[in-house]
Amino acid sequence: MAAVEIVPITQDHIESFHGALDFVARERRYLAFLEAPPFEATRAFVLDNIAHGYPQLVAVSSGRVIGWCDVVPSPRPIYAHVGVLGVALLPEFRRQGIGGCLIRQTLGAAREFGLRRVELTVRESNTGAIELYKKFGFAIEGLQRNRILVDGGYENLVLMGLLF
Repeated sequence: MAAVEIVPITQDHIESFHGALDFVARERRYLAFLEAPPFEATRAFVLDNIAHGYPQLVAVSSGRVIGWCDVVPSPRPIYAHVGVLGVALLPEFRRQGIGGCLIRQTLGAAREFGLRRVELTVRESNTGAIELYKKFGFAIEGLQRNRILVDGGYENLVLMGLLF
């Protein structure tokens, strides 16, 4: 397997990031998207993150984005100390420690950015991810029952938070 490098996202990564986002979204198991947003919306999201210095890292292998992790601060002033974590990897790169490396580095960047709380949501059935988040200090803060409806099936959503 080719080496994996974890780096801050740049404009050059946008197309590949969009492709990875779309692939994971179409798995219909992990993200709040069932397909990636339109390319221009994804491009605007990434460029806004870069312009504001928000923590967004990508895992790159053989020149393509194979995963990412970001912590995007809330736009509302009373929540400005809070960021929301998003992370995903293409299937063939899961369970190799890459996700943990992405999370560790992104949380470090979020702390340096000045955030004091990071939160996330994860499907209750994604027990592997829940255990990984716990290793980084995230605590379960709540459960939203039947919050997700995909292909006729309901799923619960677990709310998790980390305080720096």
